[in-house]
Amino acid sequence: MTERSDPTPQHRAPEGTSRPKTVLITLTGKDRPGVTSTVFSTLAGFNVEVLDIEQIVLRRRLVLGLLVSEPRDWKALRDAVQQVAAGLDMSVEVEKGAGDNRSRPEGRSHVTVLGSPLRSSAVAAIAGRIADTGANIDRIERMARYPVTAIDLHVSGAAPERLRAILSAEAALQGVDVAVQSADLLRRGMRLIVMDVDSTLIQGEVIEMLAAHAGCEAEVARVTEAAMRGELDFAESLRERVALLEGVDASCLDQVYDDLVLSPGARTTVRTLKRLGYRFAIVSGGFSQITDRLAADLGIDFSAANELEIVDGKLTGRVVGEVVDRAGKARALRRFAAEAGVPEAATIAIGDGANDLDMLSAAGLGIAFNAKPVVQQAAHTAVNVPYLDTVMYLLGISREEIEAADAAAGIVTPAPPLD
Repeated sequence: MTERSDPTPQHRAPEGTSRPKTVLITLTGKDRPGVTSTVFSTLAGFNVEVLDIEQIVLRRRLVLGLLVSEPRDWKALRDAVQQVAAGLDMSVEVEKGAGDNRSRPEGRSHVTVLGSPLRSSAVAAIAGRIADTGANIDRIERMARYPVTAIDLHVSGAAPERLRAILSAEAALQGVDVAVQSADLLRRGMRLIVMDVDSTLIQGEVIEMLAAHAGCEAEVARVTEAAMRGELDFAESLRERVALLEGVDASCLDQVYDDLVLSPGARTTVRTLKRLGYRFAIVSGGFSQITDRLAADLGIDFSAANELEIVDGKLTGRVVGEVVDRAGKARALRRFAAEAGVPEAATIAIGDGANDLDMLSAAGLGIAFNAKPVVQQAAHTAVNVPYLDTVMYLLGISREEIEAADAAAGIVTPAPPLD
């Protein structure tokens, strides 16, 4: 049996000096059922080849762009399309030319812009910086309109690393978040999410909640803040803070767990990506007595954290075993990736503190989530809105897709504002 060859580039006829003649049709007007089928039924009578097509609906206004091969009598096609448009009470432009869409240059990226609100001045500035690099915005699509506005720009013509450096600086000036990722298959194949816990998966710091039971919350918070900024050795600072918990009744761990508040969008993120086959891990400089329960509650696959020593129902002020510090978090990511059978390049790490830096660097995509400045500067990208589920927009998953999946599962989400 002979296998038919795929039409890969090496089997296509080379582009010669004779460029194909084409006709560009742009139809705009009020959207209604049957517009697209009516237009194509008309084109079918001319036996043209469809070379490219784009269609969007914006506030119930349709924009349909078609690039087709030029028929023998292109004016007859033009007249027929104009007649169809008039019948539909729509506007149309028909332009004859030569050539298909130009081939995309090297350097293709997804540039995701997040804003709350997303102002036109910010979009203008980001688009201007992209143009400054000589790159082109090929396509724009909306990923979400609330609680943040997220748009995805398909950009070609500049290396992602160069775009990231230029756009991150502009994003800071404009007060928006910009994530730049290479437009390759790996973006669609990320299959392990590794998250920090304190101030990432949950709001606040567990050790400070425990310290409140020991009457030393302010002192512990001061040391925690310095450690997260990278000013103190994490392991040393952890032991210093845990020592202040000596004598606290272990039952306070139950109270602290009951008082935990997840970051907005945390459950949505885990639930949605689990449907797509993602695996999840949490890696924390906090305590396994809390994180193990959190993992079980959310359906998280892997967990690593420090263990508080408990003797006779009291905290001793010590941790058991090796401290999960900055280097330990990166080791945990690699271990979990190996257990999940996922290449390290296909992992995503999310964190906010200096002790997350090695983990963010080890991942294929490191995301600084409402992070300290030193972390934002080092991570692949930064998100500074309080919604953890915005991470999914970076993966090409839209808010509409998330809500449709929830609705199919009987999960009700808040109604969005009207367009």
